This record gives sequence, C-alpha cells and structure tokens, in this order.
Amino acid sequence: MAAINQTSSFMRRKSSTSSPSSSSHRLITRASIHLPNISTANLDIFTPKIASNISMVQQMHKLSSITPKNPTLNPNVHPDHEVIMEKLYLILEAVSDRVEMHKNIGEQRNNWNSLLLTCINTMTLSAATMAGITSAITSVPGAPLETLKLSSSFLYLAATGMLVIMNKIQPSQLAEEQRNAARLFKQLESEIKTKIAISQPTLNDVNEAMEKVLAIDRAYPLPLLGVMLEKFPVKVEPAVWWPEKTFSKRCNDKNGWNVELEEEMKEIIKVLEVKDKDDYIRLGEKALKLNKGLAIVGPLLTALGAVGSGILASSPHSSWAMVLGVMGGAMASVVNTIQHGGQVGMVFEMYRSNAGFFKMMQESIEANLKERDVGRRENGEVFEMKVALQLGRSLSELRDVAISSSRNRKDIEEFGSKLF
Repeated sequence: MAAINQTSSFMRRKSSTSSPSSSSHRLITRASIHLPNISTANLDIFTPKIASNISMVQQMHKLSSITPKNPTLNPNVHPDHEVIMEKLYLILEAVSDRVEMHKNIGEQRNNWNSLLLTCINTMTLSAATMAGITSAITSVPGAPLETLKLSSSFLYLAATGMLVIMNKIQPSQLAEEQRNAARLFKQLESEIKTKIAISQPTLNDVNEAMEKVLAIDRAYPLPLLGVMLEKFPVKVEPAVWWPEKTFSKRCNDKNGWNVELEEEMKEIIKVLEVKDKDDYIRLGEKALKLNKGLAIVGPLLTALGAVGSGILASSPHSSWAMVLGVMGGAMASVVNTIQHGGQVGMVFEMYRSNAGFFKMMQESIEANLKERDVGRRENGEVFEMKVALQLGRSLSELRDVAISSSRNRKDIEEFGSKLF
C-alpha cells in the first residue's frame, strides 16, 4: 500500500512538472500557419529553359562519348583514313602558303610597274630637257655643251635599256598572273575545307587536290627566269590551270541526269565556244598587237633621242638633231605611259584568263557528257546549278539561253556569261 502511494505521488509530480510543455504543445497545434499562395499559371515560361538545358546536357553527353581520332586509342577508325586526312591537311597548308606567297609577289610586281614607269619617264624627260637646253645655248661662248650632250645621251641610253627589260617582262601582266593564282589557290583552299567538313575524303580526293596544285603552279609560275610565261606569243591561247577531269563516284540511279539536261548542256557548250571564248580570244589578240607595237616604238624613240642628243651642235643638220633629241623623249614618255600606265599587258592577261575560264567550263561539261556511266557523273541538278552560278544566271535564264541557241544554230546572238 505504501508502494502504491509512492507511485501515485511520483506520477502527480511528473504531470505537474510536464504541464508547461504540454500546454505549449497544445498552443502550437492550435495555431494556424499562413503561407503565401503560389500561382501555377505562369510555370510554362520555364519549360523552354528546362528543355534547352536538357538538350544541352544531351549534346554534352554525345560529345563526351566521341572517341579520339588517334587510331591507337580508337580501334574503330581505319588507319588509312588517318593517313588520308594527314595528307589532305598537308596539301591544305601548302595551298594556304601559296595564297599568301602569290598575293605578296603580285603586290611586289605591281610596285615594279609603277616604279619603273616613273623612273623611265623621269629619265626620258630629263634627257629631252637637256637636249633642248643644249640646242638653245649652242651660240653661247663657254657653254658646257659637251657635258649636257653626254648627260642627255647617257640618260637616253639608260632609259632605252630599262625600257627593253620592262617590255620583256611586262610587270603589269606579271602582277595579274599572281592575282589570278592567288584567287585560284584560295578557291582550292575552300574546296578542300568543304570536302573535309561535309564528306569523308578518299585517296582519289588527295590525288585530285595534288594535281590541281601542280596545275596552277604550271599555269602561273613564280620565277622569272626559265619558266616565265611568254609575254608575246605567236598565237593567243586560253590559260589552262586545271588537270584532266576524272570521275570516281558511283551511284545506282540516274544521278539527276535526263535527256533534256544533256541537250541543254550541249547547247551551252556551243554558246561558250562560239560567243564567249572566241570573243575574249579576239580581244586578247588585239591587246597583244597593241602591246607589241608599243613595246617596239617606246625603245625606238628613246634610241632616236639618244642619237639626236649625241650629234647635237656638231652636225650641219643640228635642227633635225634637236627634233630627235627633244621630240623623241617626249613621244617616248607618252608611249610608255600608254603601255605601262594603261597596263596593256595586264589587259591581255585578263582576256587570256577569261578565255581559259570558259574553256574550263566547256571541258567540264564535255567530260560529264562523255562519261557513259551516268552514276559516275556529277549530280545533274547540282551541276546545272553550278554552271548557272558560274555564268551569273538563274536556272530559268540558263535554259532560255540553251533554247535560243537551239533555234538560232548559225547566228547565236546572246553571250553565255552575264558576269563579264
């Protein structure tokens, strides 16, 4: 009984001591918690961000799963592919170097043209002035006639020698050759980069790129001695800077070709042959004749000026000597300015290059048409667009030119190109 009383008293003490905490618990349970209302109507604005983040994570996962290019680390890559890519990148580096090389040398030879023309004209006019002064002071006692005569003759002879060399190398034509080479190498550089980016190069692609590099090197050589292009050829021929066309791709379908497209390309060949290429060859022949004539007349006039100034004041026909000494120099300066200031050699090279462009297009079309296996040709639709772009025409305009050529076979009126 005493134990029971002790237990009950202990329980009363415990309940009395725990009453504050229990009251606070009741207060907490009875209190109301107020939270702000969150609207879910605008949660859709976060959806694109979440989707973009998910796509970015997926792309990073794909990039992390790409195997290295080293064939020792990636057994799935064939070793020959790595060798082909290495060769193609070596050719690309060489082409990039040639672009800068031809560009710099073209600027240098353009400077040659302007500097040599200025120097030769200055020497020629100085010699003519000295000859005129010598003729004017002939009757003056004690005048330095011999000194003036020798100086005038020496300047004329020096100008004649420099002019012969300048007419031989044609600096303006050399500069145009290097500009063309830089443009063609830049075009080849873009072709190689595109081939690496969108396709899997093969050994045929490497050989084709190498042949194109060597063909441009032969067409536009850098050295002046030994391999310089003939500046006054007997016959004007179009420039050739491309190798022989070969086909290696194979397809099983018609490859975009049909009878109508083949007939259209045949008519385009006729237009390019009869109108465009022949027209630029004709203009090139005219420019060549003009350049030849000026190249002969210029040194001849300076030589006559040297003769006139040499016999001035010592010949009974001193009046004629004065005319040769003064007028020869003046006329030689005019001829030199027309020839080299007008860059007649550059104009001739431009016409020759344009004729070569149309010849290249003609051979490209003929090579596709001669290939009996249609699957090995270039894709017909792509090839038609390429021809239209090279001629500066739309596809409909290109077809209109072909139709006009088929109707007027003997008298073709319209040129194929609208660019130049």
